[in-house]
Amino acid sequence: MKPKVIVILGQTATGKSGLAVKIAKQINGEIISADSRQIYKGLEIGSGKVTEREMKGVPHHLLDFANPKKKFTVAQYKILADKKIKEILSRGKTPIICGGTGFYIDAVVNNIILPKVKPNQKLRKELNKKTDIELFKILKKLDSVRAKNIDAKNKVRLIRAIEIAQALGNVPKIKKSPSQYEFTKIGLYAPNDFLEKNITKRIKKMFKDGLVNEVKKLKKSGLSDKRITEFGFEYLYPLLFINKKITEKEMLERTILGNTQYAKRQMTWFKRDSEIKWIDVSEPYSIEKIK
Repeated sequence: MKPKVIVILGQTATGKSGLAVKIAKQINGEIISADSRQIYKGLEIGSGKVTEREMKGVPHHLLDFANPKKKFTVAQYKILADKKIKEILSRGKTPIICGGTGFYIDAVVNNIILPKVKPNQKLRKELNKKTDIELFKILKKLDSVRAKNIDAKNKVRLIRAIEIAQALGNVPKIKKSPSQYEFTKIGLYAPNDFLEKNITKRIKKMFKDGLVNEVKKLKKSGLSDKRITEFGFEYLYPLLFINKKITEKEMLERTILGNTQYAKRQMTWFKRDSEIKWIDVSEPYSIEKIK
């Protein structure tokens, strides 16, 4: 029998963290975050990082440890996540991977062997000047297969894919190897109207809790505007507001819209996996039925 690992994934603002904590308390589990922003220090409000109170005494791993000035890769995440899974199992507990970053989750669940290509700073500087649409066109010419399964709006991922393609001649097909674990994947989603209400409520709370001040602190700590924008809509639009390029109303509206569009892209990514057990969070559901 392979050791069991639970994975809780899905759209933003569907209650993944809360469900992970409830299940962890029932089955003596520990949680491994699979969120590409919550790994960074200083990104508390905008990343929706789970608070100590929300953890309810359940141990959480791979949260709040990386330097935001340095880019943290999926390859680095996989190494640390694999290590944490082993540690948790060695304590006789069940690992629960929880998050919405599909590439992080796939890397661990599918035991993906990632290509080793060092960053090309000169190339990155040139590519950063281009729009996401321009970057996608470049990648499509280099490797149409990789272009079909990448987030076409994510500049960081697009630049990395182009970087790998130019270094290796093409973007290599993702290699998978058999996993030593049995994964149970639980996906959370909601109908558009319900989800938009949740996202709106969540974003409004972020601004009430001090998101603009969080962005100001990141600037004060030495992070460049360019780097801050790479952390997503919750950081891009407050930054534009701070720099007096948009109004407060525009900041709120654009942040909500950006998150709504992101939630749709998350579903596009996760729907490829037929093994996910989906739960509509707009309807009451029992934890007992999904474990």
